[in-house]
Amino acid sequence: MNFSLEQLLAFVTVYEKLSFSKAAVKLNKHRTTIGQVITNLEDQLAVTLFERIGRTVEPTEDGHLLYLYAKQVIEQVRSFDNMALSLSYGTLGRVIFAYPSFIPSHALSLIRKQLAQDFPAMQVEFVVRDREAIKQGIIDGSIHFGVVNIHDSTAVHSMDSTFLGHVEFLPYVQSNGRLHTLDKSQVVNALRTERQIMLKSLVDERMGNKFLFSANHELADQQALIINMVREGLGWAWLPKALSESNAAVDGISPLDVDMMFEGVKLPISLWCPQSKNIKDIKHSILKSIREQMQNYARNGG
Repeated sequence: MNFSLEQLLAFVTVYEKLSFSKAAVKLNKHRTTIGQVITNLEDQLAVTLFERIGRTVEPTEDGHLLYLYAKQVIEQVRSFDNMALSLSYGTLGRVIFAYPSFIPSHALSLIRKQLAQDFPAMQVEFVVRDREAIKQGIIDGSIHFGVVNIHDSTAVHSMDSTFLGHVEFLPYVQSNGRLHTLDKSQVVNALRTERQIMLKSLVDERMGNKFLFSANHELADQQALIINMVREGLGWAWLPKALSESNAAVDGISPLDVDMMFEGVKLPISLWCPQSKNIKDIKHSILKSIREQMQNYARNGG
């Protein structure tokens, strides 16, 4: 059997939107056109892909089985397009690097230092974005590189993805403050009632169930603001363990030693970028910086 990309794209979009109308809007097609494409595909396959329920649709068992394969084909075609388009271009003169707000600033500074060494004339812009914004930016070309939290990400996408490791979070409190001087047996109950200052990006990326510990909690956009609030004794917060590498960043705050934890909470992160020839060397430079940081962290007992 031969299937067109139009058929597979319509099927995947209807599957994800659960609606012919919403799929038509996304694909800039008329609803009847999408409906006819799906009907033709069902006739060609001799299976029913969707149950029509009023204005919505529900994938059948056959539809669920075929979705992943169709999605893989579409993403592979996008990867082919990106790579083919990049062959005629040289190294970029300016790149956009996106990252979540919990990435320590000193780690980003070291990446910039490596890029300055390897590409002295290149301009680099660092922007804070959540994972969905990074994904969309890489797809539409407005973002070249992104560090993303992949705790619930699928393996099927058109990006070049390199697993970097884990960012480990520990509960930080004011140095020599009340929480810091409590007996270890009392710390857990205190954390459940004291004000917790939560990084908003973790909640936005549906990580609240991992990090919201106290019923008395507040949100803040910027990690630097949270550090200052903890330093002033206004609450406690989950912050990256790697902050301890930068003495200036953690002056006045300290991680707690908690009986219930042998290690902190860990988030898996990856570097995403397009499948593109013209950023290959830039990617290698970024990975070199990250690899050196991880090796130094391991040598220092991190």
